[in-house]
Amino acid sequence: MPFQIQPVQEFLVSPALPTAISRLGELAHNLLWSWDHTIRPLFRRLDPSLWKECHRNPVLMLGRVPQQTLEKAAADPRYIALYESACRRYDAYMAASVDSARKDSMLVAYFSMEYGLLESLTIYSGGLGILSGDHMKAASDASLNLTGIGLLYQKGYFQQYLNLDGWQTERYPINDFYTWPVQPALDAQGKEIVVELRFPAGPCFVKVWRLKVGRVDMLLLDTNIPENVSHEYRDITDQLYGGDTVTRIRQEIILGVGGLRALKALGLEPTVFHMNEGHSAFLALERIRLLMQDHKLSFDEALEAARCNNVFTTHTPVPAGIDMFDPGLVYEYLHAYCETHGISFERFLALGQGGTDEQGDRFSMAVLALKTSAYRNAVSRLHAEVSQEMFSKLWPDLPVHEVPITPITNGVHLPTWLNGDLALLYDTYLAPEWRQRYPEEGVWDQISDIPDDELWEIRRRRKRRLINFVRERQTQRAQERRAPLPEMRRIAELLEPEVFTIGFSRRFATYKRATLIFRDKERLKKILSNPLMPVQILIAGKAHPKDNPGKQFIREIVQLSRDPEFAKHIVFIEDYDIEVGRELVHGVDLWLNNPRRGEEACGTSGMKAAINGTLNLSILDGWFDEAYEVSGGWAIGDREEYTADMDDLHAWSIYSLLETEILPLFYKGREEGVPHGWMQRVKQSLMNMSPMFNCQRMVHDYTTRLYEPAHVSSLSMRQDNYQPAREKTRWAGQVQNSWGSVRIDDAAEQTGACILTGTPIELRAAVHLAGLTPEDVRVEAVVGRVSPDGVLRETTVVTLPFVQKQNGADMFGRDFVPHQTGRLGYTLRVTPNHCDDPLTRPCLSPVRWTRP
Repeated sequence: MPFQIQPVQEFLVSPALPTAISRLGELAHNLLWSWDHTIRPLFRRLDPSLWKECHRNPVLMLGRVPQQTLEKAAADPRYIALYESACRRYDAYMAASVDSARKDSMLVAYFSMEYGLLESLTIYSGGLGILSGDHMKAASDASLNLTGIGLLYQKGYFQQYLNLDGWQTERYPINDFYTWPVQPALDAQGKEIVVELRFPAGPCFVKVWRLKVGRVDMLLLDTNIPENVSHEYRDITDQLYGGDTVTRIRQEIILGVGGLRALKALGLEPTVFHMNEGHSAFLALERIRLLMQDHKLSFDEALEAARCNNVFTTHTPVPAGIDMFDPGLVYEYLHAYCETHGISFERFLALGQGGTDEQGDRFSMAVLALKTSAYRNAVSRLHAEVSQEMFSKLWPDLPVHEVPITPITNGVHLPTWLNGDLALLYDTYLAPEWRQRYPEEGVWDQISDIPDDELWEIRRRRKRRLINFVRERQTQRAQERRAPLPEMRRIAELLEPEVFTIGFSRRFATYKRATLIFRDKERLKKILSNPLMPVQILIAGKAHPKDNPGKQFIREIVQLSRDPEFAKHIVFIEDYDIEVGRELVHGVDLWLNNPRRGEEACGTSGMKAAINGTLNLSILDGWFDEAYEVSGGWAIGDREEYTADMDDLHAWSIYSLLETEILPLFYKGREEGVPHGWMQRVKQSLMNMSPMFNCQRMVHDYTTRLYEPAHVSSLSMRQDNYQPAREKTRWAGQVQNSWGSVRIDDAAEQTGACILTGTPIELRAAVHLAGLTPEDVRVEAVVGRVSPDGVLRETTVVTLPFVQKQNGADMFGRDFVPHQTGRLGYTLRVTPNHCDDPLTRPCLSPVRWTRP
């Protein structure tokens, strides 16, 4: 290594802000500016060129802006007026923060491996991170008392560069945290907080940084600090999704265990713990340890107490996407931890096993999260069905549709993703307070009042901006690789603003089928080059560094874009990030999404497109399966399970829809200036998608359906030094000891009766409780239609109350009035009465059914 000069002392120099604009630093260190239209212009107005050069990072910009520029702004009445307006807006927003001082106040700790907040904060890779970032912003807008916990990556996710052959290569620029809006977290004595964990080779120290996202605080964990002498430990938080399984298990221990210790060091006591994906599930082990240590609970009692307010969100629709570790690796990193704190390692290991057929004896982070959480959700309705099937082994005695994983469909943070031109148009035609009331459906009814020509002009303006953005970005990349002059000229003429434009940007995972539209190149060529209805396609995306099939997809597209017959119609945009995604959803006419059905958990890029008036052409997967009928868009295929022979069919569907419906509608009436039929679909998208798929609706669903019940459960469980946890564990042991002898029989008198609609059916169950009491169990009838193969379908669960004791059995029953006609039937079952809400039913909870 060549000689390098190193400092003997370091100084952190802050910009000398004039008194008149002295709060610029405060505003820059809170990400509220990134979605508030009053604050955002403050930095751009200082120096537009520098703002762009700094990738819209106000902290970096303030460190580079010349002092004379600051002095000039401080003396400019126009800038001072803008500054004072921004300060008033900031103060009013922050003043609405929740009162977190009350002992019974809910505090949600939200754990995620990545966060997509700004393009300049490279601690995200794709959809999971963007969703987490939007969750933070929406929680802030809702005044939800929430703290986000993540990792602060020294290099983050990679920057994408394409070689001359079109093959993706990766570069990892080093992030300078002192030019980011993060600051060291301080304890009550003003000292920087560093927490300690134990790994096999010795202690690992983790620095805690604080990031402000409106009213929400985030804690970001960093191992690249002097206290870690070993570079092996310093590099743990080096890259997002980089390294091997050893690096991954270290990162996930730091996120879960270190995250909890960071909260404790700051004196924060969450009442709800939300694991956004399974990466942070080791927090359950740390919570069990603390409950055993601080409240003298047994392992089972501590598990019961921890489970009651843990929330787990699964985002993965295929077992291969779940983090799994070999038992030997888990032993290496957590056996000593368990032994030191009196926890059986075998009991802990079992919490991560037995979830899916594919995992074998490996330790699954998703299974650990499911077994240690009372509240579990998927991220769309279809994804909930897929997840119920995937994890059905954890509830082997329940039908798949009753596996307790509930859907909460994702949303996008509308103030972040809505383009400014459209927002200004809304200021004219929607209710004056629409920016505050946008989650309400009624606000969007006034979309119909917007004249087609004004809305069309907004769409054209955003496309022109997109084209300028693409040309500038492609030119910059061409200059970096010293492209020849003819290529530079070609780039300067890329794309036409009047041509129909399709957008596709996402991770290049193979299941997303990025090359599907290129399956029949001759047919596609005719579509693209139709002189009456031409088409151009913009594509962006990254493949994981180890995903060679995904990289091959990229190379195939890039090489096709260089073919003279396609060169004017296909553009691949390098280094996909938040900025590229934002410009695309704002400016293209049609958003293409064609994953294998059932493998896209939700997908939010199409939502971002829809709220900006970009119509969707999509497989009926994830969110679009719920939205299609009212979206104004088009569906590829039907609601059928994907099979390999569907690729040709789906490609044919794309071509056919473009040729016969989409392009004729877009180009119809263009000679008069405005395609009114197209604009009616655009308005339908804006009117219906904006309230349905925004993040405020999503956060409200999380709060009312998961957070608040978990919070109430936590308060109840804490009473009398966790006495409810002790009692429930003791009760569970009694139930387990007796359950083998519990029996349930049908005690109704009617058999095979033919009845009329509206006539009550007698449902009666005789339960032999083997020493348990009627209060210990839940007795239910499952009523439904009998299919030709003798299976109950379209079932309804009817709870049967205790009636009386009779002939040594406990009788449960009620009358039920069927409203269906045809061949109906029922069966009976008894389960331990763990809780009031069946959705919080523990994994492996037993069920006893009547025998036919």
